[in-house]
Amino acid sequence: MEEYEYLRTLTSDVNSFALDQLMQDFGQDVWNFAYFLTRDRHASDDISQEVFLRAFRSVKDFRGESTVKTWLLKITRNLSFNHRNSAFLRRVTLFEWVRRSDTATSAEHEFMDREAANEIWRIILDLPLHYREVLLLDLQHEMTIQEMAGVLGVSEGTVKSRLHRARAKVSKKLQEVGVHE
Repeated sequence: MEEYEYLRTLTSDVNSFALDQLMQDFGQDVWNFAYFLTRDRHASDDISQEVFLRAFRSVKDFRGESTVKTWLLKITRNLSFNHRNSAFLRRVTLFEWVRRSDTATSAEHEFMDREAANEIWRIILDLPLHYREVLLLDLQHEMTIQEMAGVLGVSEGTVKSRLHRARAKVSKKLQEVGVHE
């Protein structure tokens, strides 16, 4: 994103206007990624705030080797893992994100679509973390393989492999439970 090119040239902390702009542009993505990794709304709130505080404090370390979004999501991932590995009791909550249709449908059709979407997300949330991550980065954040590799700290080949395996696992499970893609 060219509008954030100036971040590479900063030698001191970012000003509050720039921080506010980052939060407006990427706050929801950061929160969603934190929630997807932790499955905890309160932890996602805390992690999101901490991501932007860390970005505020360490903007001088941003080298511009990736996009700002990739940089922020990598911070989010690290903080989420720190949270998961901490001594706090982790409670599981289901992801309640459902895409809405622009056209009017019957209540029955809406219910069936919502149930199918919920089932897909339940299946995704049951996957091991390394498969959940690549699916979220692909589906929700529409990242490239290269960007995903940067966020996850793995090679592009590993990302491709995980993405392929994750899709295969979801597809197999959908066939088992009778939900068609």
